[in-house]
Amino acid sequence: MGITAKQIAKELNISTAAVSMALNNKPGVSNETRRKIVETAKAMGYDFSKNDLSKSETKTIAFVFFHKNFVFDTPFFTELATSIESTIHDKGYKLAVYHIHDLDNIEEQIDLIQYSGCTGMILLGTIMQPESIKPFENVKIPIVLLDTYIPGAKIDCVVINNTEGARSVTDYLIRKCKAQPGYLHSSQYLHNVEERQDGFYKAVRQNGMATSKSIVHHVSPSVDGAYADMMELINNNEPLASCYFADNDEIAIGAMRAFKEKGYKIPEDISIVGFDNMSYSLYVDPSLTTVNVPKSYMGKIAANRLIEIMNEEFHYTTKIEINTNLIIRKSVR
Repeated sequence: MGITAKQIAKELNISTAAVSMALNNKPGVSNETRRKIVETAKAMGYDFSKNDLSKSETKTIAFVFFHKNFVFDTPFFTELATSIESTIHDKGYKLAVYHIHDLDNIEEQIDLIQYSGCTGMILLGTIMQPESIKPFENVKIPIVLLDTYIPGAKIDCVVINNTEGARSVTDYLIRKCKAQPGYLHSSQYLHNVEERQDGFYKAVRQNGMATSKSIVHHVSPSVDGAYADMMELINNNEPLASCYFADNDEIAIGAMRAFKEKGYKIPEDISIVGFDNMSYSLYVDPSLTTVNVPKSYMGKIAANRLIEIMNEEFHYTTKIEINTNLIIRKSVR
């Protein structure tokens, strides 16, 4: 005989009604109480499959941020979340935002989400590694992975074409500057960064240049971090290139600040391009040439794809890749 709500209630010294409400996705219990009930039920071997999530009165989609020494506080991620919320609201859903850190008990956190009334999940996996996705492959609700692709994972994903975006902006940089480009490479590994690296070197080769001759600086992927790292490199008299591709706008802006403080003129002495088209890249001096990522469109596509999956009778795993476009401003001579 399976574990019952009454047994769970006795274990926690709470009412059977509270346990029933939590396990059946009903209102009436606090988030903390619901969490304790789900954790205890799982530990006692409760059969969650008998709770039909499709009968939940709430129509809620979870937007899950996966963290690993990374803070999602930039306008990039805010714009994604706003777009997702707007899209699902028009279709009668609410958005619930969750944060999972790689040091958490991930399986436990997933259970709390899928048994709290959510009928689908959009997972922001920007910093996820292949091993990080495994617990999410077993969720019992539809899921879409956003802003990364993990080969072999049987999960729909929505990504941008990082390789072509980096290739096109690096090609533009080479043609304008007529010089071997340097590379401001993120010191934090991300799948997106790996693809942008491929695009950078592809452009170098296509222009008849040796990839080994490109000066590469590994810097922190933030404005302050890139500034500090670049100042140290300059102070150590490291060789500098006359033009650079940066893995993101924050790196580009931090490096620009360091160059300018050391007396280099942008773009007369050093040209630089970024990636992402963050809102503030328009307002730095000079304004930053960069690759535009259609953030709102990405969020909209991810939300629509999730809702499609939720209504599909048969599901075939799909990868949706969205193209970028070049934004030409004043940071290239």
